Parts: sequence; C-alpha cells; structure tokens
Amino acid sequence: MQISVRIVSLRLAETFTIARGSTDSEDVIVVEVEHDGITGYGEGAPVDYWGETAAGMAAFIDAQGAALLANDPFDLEGIGARLARIEGNSGAKMALDGALHDWLGKRAGLPVWKLLGVSMATMPRTSYTIGIDSVAGTADKTRRAARFGVLKVKVGGADDLARLRVIREHSDSVLRIDGNEGWTIDTARDLMPDLIALGVEFVEQPFPAADLDAYRALREITPRIPVVIDEGCKALASVAPIAAYADGINIKLSKCGGIREALRMVHAARALDLGVMLGCMIESELGIAQALQIAPLVDWVDLDGHLLIADGPFGGLGFGDGRVVLSDAPGLGVAPA
Repeated sequence: MQISVRIVSLRLAETFTIARGSTDSEDVIVVEVEHDGITGYGEGAPVDYWGETAAGMAAFIDAQGAALLANDPFDLEGIGARLARIEGNSGAKMALDGALHDWLGKRAGLPVWKLLGVSMATMPRTSYTIGIDSVAGTADKTRRAARFGVLKVKVGGADDLARLRVIREHSDSVLRIDGNEGWTIDTARDLMPDLIALGVEFVEQPFPAADLDAYRALREITPRIPVVIDEGCKALASVAPIAAYADGINIKLSKCGGIREALRMVHAARALDLGVMLGCMIESELGIAQALQIAPLVDWVDLDGHLLIADGPFGGLGFGDGRVVLSDAPGLGVAPA
C-alpha cells in the first residue's frame, strides 16, 4: 500500500473575517492511498486555534502514515485505534480517514454513504457563512447570498446588531450566528432580546471554550436562543460534558479526526438529547464530501467551505434547493479537477 501527501493552498474568493482574525487563503493537505490499483483521496484541514498547520500535518503523514495503515485499508477499527493513541494531529487523521473511506467505496463500487447505510433523502440545507464586515458590506454579501435559505453570520464585532438588522431587511432566510468565542456574558444579555426578535435560530460558541461560568449564566437567561458548542467540542469525549451547559454540538471532521469518530459523536449526542450540527473549515470539495457522507443524520448543516474559495483541486459536488448534493459515484463522489 502506497501513501503520499501534499499541501494545497486554497485561495478565497474574498477576504474572510471572524472574531479571531482575517484570511485570504487556507492551506490543507491531500492524502492519497493507493492499493490494488485503486487510489483513495482524503483531505485534512488544520485547526489553527489548536496550533495545527498544514506543514505539521504533512510531516506527520510522511513520518507515520504508512506504519499506521499497516498495509490493510479494510482495518478501519485497527487503524482508528492506533490513531487514537496519538495526541493531536486531528486534521491529519481526517485526511487518512477520508482516503481510506474513499478507497473502500471505490473498491466496493458504491458511494460511501451507501456503505454507511445513510439515505440522501433527508439532507438538510447548508448554511452560507457571512464573515464580519461593515454594515454596508454585510448588506452586499446578503444580497449576493440570495440562493441560500440559511445564513450563518459571524459576530464578535462592534456592529453585530446593526449587521443582523440589515440582513433581516434584505433576507427572510433562516438566521444563525457564530461568535467564535468573541462575546462576554454581558454582550449576550444585552443582545438576547434583539436576537429573539430577529428570529435568530441559535448562537454558536459565543464565549471562550473554557469559560463555563459564562455558559451556565447564559442558561439562566429567560427567554434565550439555544447555544451550540464548536471550539469546545473536539471528539467523542467532549459530548457528554457539553450536555451540562449547552444545547447542541458542532462536529467537524478536522477536529474529531474523520467520519468514524463523527458517527460516534452523532449517536452520543442523540442519547443526550443534544442538537447536532455538522460544520467545516475552509476546505475543498474533497473535504466537504467527507462530511457530506453523514450529513443527513444531523439537524443543521454548515458545509459551505468549498463555496468560499475561488477555485479548488477537486470537483463533483452539486448544489440545489439550498443543499450541497453528492453524486452516486463510488467512494466520496469527487475527483481531482
């Protein structure tokens, strides 16, 4: 079994700003696993707020990828157990997991979602992300996002409320907001009545992940909108503690390490009566396709990373009625562009 890795720079269509900063491009890694004449592709995105980089992820794959796979692409449980014993490197694990699933689907001649027993008939609409901008810039982005029925607005700036109001003037789309840890509890208290009046569905990660006192204080506010945890949700072990202070989790393959761990998290969240969101980093169609294999199992989909880039190294995904559409092609359903 042959394994290779390369770094790919994804150029954004326009500058993307959240509470932590701005960017014009993002680097990801693409892993190729070749065995018995079949090549599986997988992508991994670094979690920058954990200190991950594409260069570090690629070095990890170069150094340990072959030993972790151990020449048996069918042994997903064994490979997963070996990966679990290694700290961090979640983006690299995502890429390996994706490449293995792509290989298995191609070997079986079936899309991965069929192998997992998932039906595409219940695919939720994806949200489309509007980064932090001026009020006028936000209005312009809202007009250009008219084909999306769900908008996720990055907040954490001085004009949050004015920006949300101008969006409502131009759109009746479902509205969600993402604080990226940029609020305080006082901000949340002040804004809550207006958020409810504007019909905001939920807020994602309003406070720093470690500030559990703020989340507990937010739960005491009545009425309030639900809270979904992103930065504070990593893998399966994160799910049960979150049930004590929030209403839902945001699963990202780049944080949990791939499709198999994400499935475990979905089932755990259901058992704890938590809502489930499936999100992404800035990723190409390859990374998004990995998450889409299980997207019909969740409540909320935020898989628009490929729609934010100017061009990408993979193609094959469609879009219609506000939904990202997977093909019936074997494997992950995408191919090198």
